[in-house]
Amino acid sequence: MFPTLNLFQRLPCPDRPNCTRLNCLFSHNPEVVFPPTTPIPVPKASGSKSNNAAPSSSLTKATSIPVASSSRVGLPATAIPAKRPIRSPSPSRTAGTSSLSRSNEPPQKLRKVGTTARPAAVPTATHTSSGVPILRVNAAQSTIALPTRQKMLQTVYEHFVVLYKNILPQYPSLASEHALKQEEEVYKNSTKLTYRNAVISSLASLKRRPFPDSISHPSVGTQSEVIAKEEDRKKMESLRLTSSHLEAYVLSMDQMKTWGYIVEIPEGVGGDRPSEEGSIKKCERCKQPFKVKRREEADECIYHWGKAFSRTENGERRRMYSCCSRSMDDDGCERGPHVFYESDPEDLHRRHAFSFTRTHSSTDTALEVVALDCEMIYSTGGMRVARVSVVDSMGAEIFDELVRMDDGVEVIDFNTRFSGITPESYATAVLPLASIRRSLDAFISSKTIVIGHALENDLKTLRMIHHRCVDTAVMFPHKAGAPYRRALRDLVKEHLGKTIQRGGGTVGHSSVEDSIATLDLVRWRILNGPKPTPIPKPIA
Repeated sequence: MFPTLNLFQRLPCPDRPNCTRLNCLFSHNPEVVFPPTTPIPVPKASGSKSNNAAPSSSLTKATSIPVASSSRVGLPATAIPAKRPIRSPSPSRTAGTSSLSRSNEPPQKLRKVGTTARPAAVPTATHTSSGVPILRVNAAQSTIALPTRQKMLQTVYEHFVVLYKNILPQYPSLASEHALKQEEEVYKNSTKLTYRNAVISSLASLKRRPFPDSISHPSVGTQSEVIAKEEDRKKMESLRLTSSHLEAYVLSMDQMKTWGYIVEIPEGVGGDRPSEEGSIKKCERCKQPFKVKRREEADECIYHWGKAFSRTENGERRRMYSCCSRSMDDDGCERGPHVFYESDPEDLHRRHAFSFTRTHSSTDTALEVVALDCEMIYSTGGMRVARVSVVDSMGAEIFDELVRMDDGVEVIDFNTRFSGITPESYATAVLPLASIRRSLDAFISSKTIVIGHALENDLKTLRMIHHRCVDTAVMFPHKAGAPYRRALRDLVKEHLGKTIQRGGGTVGHSSVEDSIATLDLVRWRILNGPKPTPIPKPIA
C-alpha cells in the first residue's frame, strides 16, 4: 500500500454529519469549510434588448458551481460551467438569410444523404468490329458492376445474332440494338441479387422464339416488346366487329364515287356480249394492239410483270421495273399471252350484268359484318373473278369457292403469280358467277357492312352494287391522296407485323388470307388508331 498524502483532509466531508465511513478521507473538522465560489457570467442571447444589461441573480446562481480556491487545493480559481455556453450566430452568418433560419437545420454531419433517386444508368454504346456493343455507363450510377453487365450484354447479343440470322443481312445493326435494349430492360427491372438470373431467364425466352423472316415478324424485339405484341394480337383477335364499331368508317356516296365504286346499274342490256374473242383490243401488258384469242391460241407477249419505280444512280433519275430492276427502255423479262382489262362500267355490264345486293328483311339471316376478297384471271371477257372468299367478323371462314367462267368465255391467262389459281385447281370449279351471287345472298344483304381492300375492284368483278362498304385503302390513305393507295401487304407488315402475299411464282395470293388480313387491319385501327371524323348526315 502507498502512503496517503492527506490532501482530502483540507476539504470538508460532503456527507457530514451523516458520514458512515470508518476512515473517511475528508475532514470532519467543523472549522474546515468549502472555499468561496466565483460566479460565471452567462453570455446574452441574441434577442436581448441591450448588450450591457447584467444577467439576473437567479440565472447566475443556476449556471455556476463552486470550485476550490488555489489557496486550498493548489488549483487556479476558475469556474467550470455546468453546460457549454450557447454561442450567438455571427452577423456574417445571419446576414441575408431567408425566412427559414439555418439554426433549424441539423448539423451537416447528421443530415441524410442519398435520399433522392439514383440516376438511371441508361447505356449508350459503341460497337466493336465484331458488332458486339460496348456499354458506356457512369459506373457510379450503376448498381451492378460494369464488367458483369458487359459480359451479360455480350451473351444477349450472341443470342440475338442466332435468332436474327435470316434478317441480319438486311439489318446488320439490329442484333446489337436489341441486345442493348434487352439488357437495359433487365437492369431496370431487377436488383443486384436478381440481375444475373433475370438475364438468364431472358436468354431462355430468346431461344424459344421462332426465327423471324422479316423485320415485322412477331419474334423481332426485346422481351417486353414481344409480350406487348402478343397481348395486342390477343386483344385484336377477341374483338368482334359490329356495325356500331364501323358506322363511322362506312364510305359516303361521294367517297365511293371518288374511289371508283359503281353505285348505280349502268345503262344498256347486261350480259349481252360476254366475250370479245376475235376482237382487236389493247394489251394490258405491252400496250400493243392484239387479237383476242383463247389460251391455247394466244399470241406471245413479252412484258414486265412488276411495277415501275424511280431510282437515282450516279446523280441521274431512272425509271425501272420492280420485277427485274431493268430500265423501262429494256425488253420485258416475262413471256405470256396478250390480255386486256376493262374499267368502263358499261363495258363491264355488257360482259355480265350488275345487280344490287338483296334487300334486308326483318327475319333475315344475313351477317352484320363480313370481310371479302376475290382473285381474278384474264379471259376473253376481260378480267373476271375466279375465286371468292368471305370471313365473318371474328375472322372465321364462311365461304371460299372457285368460279367457273360463263358460257362462251374462255380463259386466256390464269395469272397464277397473283391469283394463285392454276389450271389444275380451276378444273375443280363448278359454280358460275350467277350461282356464286345467289350463295352470297345467304349472308350478305343491303344492310351488311362489307370490308375489303380496294373493294371497288372486288365488287366490280362480282358485278355487285353495295352501298355499305369499309375500305382499308381509304382508311389507311396514301400520302399522295386518291387515286393512289398503299398495298395491302405493306399495311399488314407495318401495323400487324405479318407478311402476306409472299407466294410468288406458282403459288400466288390467297383470298382467304387477304380477307382475314383486311379484317385485322380494321380491328387494329379501331383499337389503336385515331377516332374517325363523323360523316355529316344529309338533312331530310
